[in-house]
This record gives sequence, C-alpha cells and structure tokens, in this order.
Amino acid sequence: MTASAPSPPGGPSESDRTGTTAAGAAGAGTLPEPQVQAMFDRIARVYDRMNAVMTAGLDRRWRERAADLAAVSPGDRALDVATGTGDLALELARRVAPGGEVVGADFSEAMLEIARTKAPGGAVRFEAANALELPYRDDEFDAATVGFGARNFSDLPRGLAEMVRVVRPGGRVVVLEITTPTRPPLSMLLGLWFDRIVPALGRLAGDPDAYEYLPNSVRRFPGPETLAGILHDCGLREVGYRLTAGGIIALHFGRVPSR
Repeated sequence: MTASAPSPPGGPSESDRTGTTAAGAAGAGTLPEPQVQAMFDRIARVYDRMNAVMTAGLDRRWRERAADLAAVSPGDRALDVATGTGDLALELARRVAPGGEVVGADFSEAMLEIARTKAPGGAVRFEAANALELPYRDDEFDAATVGFGARNFSDLPRGLAEMVRVVRPGGRVVVLEITTPTRPPLSMLLGLWFDRIVPALGRLAGDPDAYEYLPNSVRRFPGPETLAGILHDCGLREVGYRLTAGGIIALHFGRVPSR
C-alpha cells in the first residue's frame, strides 16, 4: 500500500549521498521512494497473509469501517489511494454498486497484479498512479480513501492535499492508519509486538528489512491530533477521528468544503 514520487533515474538517492544504509533507513522508518516501491513489490505475494497474521484478521473489519466513513452511495465514484492489494477498494465497490465506479491506485505493480485477481469483471479499475501527483481531475470523485498507506507518502501533506483536490465539494476523505498508543499496558504490548514479533515474522517471510521498516514507519507517523490538524490544513472541514482496537487504529475523516 504504497505511493511516492520516484527519484530521477540514474541519480543517487539522498541515502546514497549521505552513506545511510538501506537497513539503517528501514530501522528509522524511512526509505528512499524507489526502495519503498521495490520493497512492496517484493512482499506483494505474502502481504495479505502477513496482514491477517499480524492483525488476527481484524484488518478486514477496519477497512469496512473506513468504507462506511467514506459515506458513498450507489452510483457514486470513489478513489482508493495506495490501494495495495485492493481490499479497501473492494469494500467501496460494494457500497457504490450498482452503477458506481471505484478506482484503486498504487505505484507497486506487483500489488496491483494481485488486486486485479480479486476484482474479476471490473468491479474496480486498478491502475498505476503516484499519490503525490494524482492523474485525476479536480472534483472527479465523491470520496477518496487511503488504508495503511499514508505513512508511506514521502510528503504526507502533499499526498493528502491531492486526495482533497480530486474529491468534489461535500465529499469525504478518509484515512485509515495504525497509530501508537502512549499509555501502558497497550503501549508496552505494542512495543513488544513491533520490536520482537513483527521482525521475526519478517524473517520467516524472507524480507526482514521490510518488516523492520513497517513498524518503524508507524512510530514516526503523526499522532491522531496532529494528523487531524494536517487534514484541516489540507482544506478539509468537519475533521474528526475515531480510535479502535484499544487505540492502535485511527480512522480520520473530513469533508471537502465548497471551493
């Protein structure tokens, strides 16, 4: 579930110039955009299984709630940014049928290949796109969502502003993301999960760097109040959020005002 602007071909990345290793960047929860794209291409085949294991299967319910918050109706058009293997886009498709359309956009072609196998008959149009420069017109959609992908935007405000731009006045933007609880015992349990269990699962999956990057990208992501402020600054109004799963999951939402 990825989206970033690729670096110029053949040019050194910032990490190359500074001497930062890929493993070190992963440990900090940051990677140059081409490495993020390559990482999700590598883990695409195990992504759904790893999500199910790491969330005890609850990730599907969280996507259902995000789709509900998008408040789309039959006949509407919706966009799912950083769609990954397409599960949130498919939830939206169930709500806009009959007569509606859902586009799932991602910059990992390997992820999109899997997503397309889940939507025979064209229930969702999956296509490659850069979240920081969406190839869609202003006001083209009735809603836009991103599920577990916003923390991979190399420029978070820019990616969120692009989502706001392509949604019509009155439509909703929804962000589903993992957040870091600050109070024990859940903060301690999540720390143990991220520090020990998720990296171990990554080693079993054959990509330890990816599953070191993912939990650390959660740690550096803005907290719920800060993210709500960013969404407001990007132009949304009636911004709110709901925490679930003991405060581990945040669902943010806001409405696009009249322009």
